Amino acid sequence: MQITLNGKRTEEYGYALPVSSLLDQLGLTGQPVLVELDGIALHPREHAETTITEGAVVEIIRIAAGG
Repeated sequence: MQITLNGKRTEEYGYALPVSSLLDQLGLTGQPVLVELDGIALHPREHAETTITEGAVVEIIRIAAGG
């Protein structure tokens, strides 16, 4: 399956998967992140029920406190 992840095309994922699984594979489970799928921002409660499919464009932004 080919997707665009943070601006880079990748074929690392061989099948459709929930957003929560992608976050787990990237080591981002439990961290504050903003996920945008095909131009739509997802609420964290939607991560488990929203599936990433072929050709999807995914943007993940880690939220960090700082000054």
